[in-house]
Amino acid sequence: MSLLRIAIFLLIVGFAAYGCLDDANRDESGNIVGEGEVSAFSMRVGDCFNDSQEVIDAGGDEVVLEAVAGLPCSEPHDNEVYAVLDLSLERFPGGEEIYDLARDECVERFESFVGVSYEASILDIMHVYPTEESWSRGGDREVICAIYHMEADKTTGSMNDSGI
Repeated sequence: MSLLRIAIFLLIVGFAAYGCLDDANRDESGNIVGEGEVSAFSMRVGDCFNDSQEVIDAGGDEVVLEAVAGLPCSEPHDNEVYAVLDLSLERFPGGEEIYDLARDECVERFESFVGVSYEASILDIMHVYPTEESWSRGGDREVICAIYHMEADKTTGSMNDSGI
């Protein structure tokens, strides 16, 4: 399963979905406290979510992702958002280039969140990044970096400073 997850490209399209798909309950500080969909455009550092059946069925193919199944990190979950950043590029760099750029940006931020280097960790990276269409039509520049267990085990609690 972990090789499958490493190969999955998660792409975002449809900037119009921004904020419209959220139905996960958040507390005053913004933490998810009740299960529900979270728009890919409103994901925050510390959000935990499970893989969708769409991602599982993709079998390593490209997936268009507009929302995820958010849930409190205190419950067993597949993924946790550890960084959200905007790219400051003038033009869309191309499919392969944006994949590499997003991955590099996520690797760079990994250790400061997890507390151990990416290479020494049992966690791996999933990154969500703009498509050429969302870049040009919706002004999408956002990269979302999420972590998951390499052996596809669910984690419970935040992996922030976990050192694993």
